[in-house]
Amino acid sequence: MRISCKICRRLGESLCGRDKCAFKRKPYPPGKLESEKKHKSVRSEFGSYLAEKQKVRHSYGISEKQFANYVKYVREKKGANPTEALYEALETRLDNVAYRLGLAASRALARQLVSHGHITVNGRKVTIPSYRVKKGDAIAVREGSKGIGPFKDLRERLEKYSYPNWLKVSAEGVAEVQGAPKDTDRAYNLNSVIEFYSR
Repeated sequence: MRISCKICRRLGESLCGRDKCAFKRKPYPPGKLESEKKHKSVRSEFGSYLAEKQKVRHSYGISEKQFANYVKYVREKKGANPTEALYEALETRLDNVAYRLGLAASRALARQLVSHGHITVNGRKVTIPSYRVKKGDAIAVREGSKGIGPFKDLRERLEKYSYPNWLKVSAEGVAEVQGAPKDTDRAYNLNSVIEFYSR
């Protein structure tokens, strides 16, 4: 699910990953009149929760039904912090891991690479983008895919790439999951997402 710049403008943040995102040129919602651009509308509490939920959902490229199921799962998980559990559930999706490893420039492209069978987990091809990796899993590019377009000059591109601390990459290009991802950047307010579904 590729994010359109219209969504970026509606949510007030560049989420599509494009260098020429329309939000950077027009940082106001689509459909605004010239006279309205200078006046920011005040969002209600519900509106703020909704906007945050949409930011997270669109960033990870997940359908509304699938995202609601993630939230339901983490809220029912006993003894777990819902926001930490939600972040872990989203980050450990195979398409997101491929994106975090620098194998694709966007999550949309990473999802396509997984769906087409270019990524392996523990030596086996996995074609399900939502497949959740766990500690000890080894993620790599399928041997037969290493020469194709998206992976040409991959070694050179990744030499200066900064990996998340929960992923360890070997010299052979195989990534191992070291543990659970932690939300250190606090890019999204996941508490607002949980509150939105708790209303």
